[in-house]
Amino acid sequence: MNAILNSTITDKEFSLFKDMIYQQAGINMTPAKKSLVIGRLGKRLRHYNFSNFSDYYDLIISDKYPEEIQITIDLLTTNETYFFREEKHFDLLKNKIIPDQHKSGQIFRAWSAASSSGQEAYTIAMVLADVVGLNTPWEVIGSDISSRIIEQARAAVYPIKEAENISQHLLNKYCLKGVRSQAGNLLIDKLVRKKVSFHHRNLLKNCNDMGTFDVIFLRNIMIYFDNKTKQDLVNKLTMQLNSGGYLIIGHSESLNQIITNLQLISPSVYRKE
Repeated sequence: MNAILNSTITDKEFSLFKDMIYQQAGINMTPAKKSLVIGRLGKRLRHYNFSNFSDYYDLIISDKYPEEIQITIDLLTTNETYFFREEKHFDLLKNKIIPDQHKSGQIFRAWSAASSSGQEAYTIAMVLADVVGLNTPWEVIGSDISSRIIEQARAAVYPIKEAENISQHLLNKYCLKGVRSQAGNLLIDKLVRKKVSFHHRNLLKNCNDMGTFDVIFLRNIMIYFDNKTKQDLVNKLTMQLNSGGYLIIGHSESLNQIITNLQLISPSVYRKE
C-alpha cells in the first residue's frame, strides 16, 4: 500500500534542505521557496513511497543512493533561459568585445558559466559565427550544476516557438526547422554545435581546468547568492578572465559590496585590466 504524501514541509525539514542546497550550490533559499521544495521534490517522495520530507533527506545524506543528491540539486535549481535574453549584451559582444579581444591566430574563448539548457551558449556561438566566421578559431563553453539540463543543452533541440527571439538572418544561417520526428522543433546547425561544448560543473568548486576566457557570461544566477558566495565566485572567475576580458552579469544583478579589480564598463558589464 502506498504511503500518503504529506503536502506540507515543516520548518525543520525546510531548514535541512535549505542548508544542503546552500552548501552544494551556494543558493540561499528563503522561506518563500517552501512551495517550490514541496512541488519539485514531491515526485521523489512518491518514487520512494515516503510520506514526509525527513525520510527523503535521510536517504539523500546516506550512502545508499549516491546519485540522489545530484537529482535533488537538479530539481531545486531553476533553469529559465531563452535565446538572446537581455539582447544588449549580445550587441556589445558583437560590436565591442569580439573586436577588442579576438586576436588573429588565437582562439577566442567564451564561457556561459550558468548555461542551463544551452540557449545562452548557442546565442554567443551564433554571434561569433556571424562576426568572425566558422573557420576562425573560437569556442564556447557552457557549464551548469544540473547534469540533467546539460544533457538537454547538448541535444541542441528546442521548441520552434523559441525561434521568435532569433533574427531571421541568424535563423537562416545557423538553425534548422525540424521535420518528421523533429517536427515542431528548432535545431542548431551542426557546424555551430561543433564549436560549443557543455560540462557539468559546480561554479563554487574548482573550475580551473576550464582554462581562461575572453568573456564570461554569469547572468541571472547571483540573485540566488548571499554576498559571501558572490565574493568567492567573482574572485574565482576573475582569475579565469584573460587580460582585457569581460565579465557580464544579469541586468537585475549588481556587484555592489563586492571587492573586485574589474572596471565597470556599463551596467552589468565589467572589464579586467
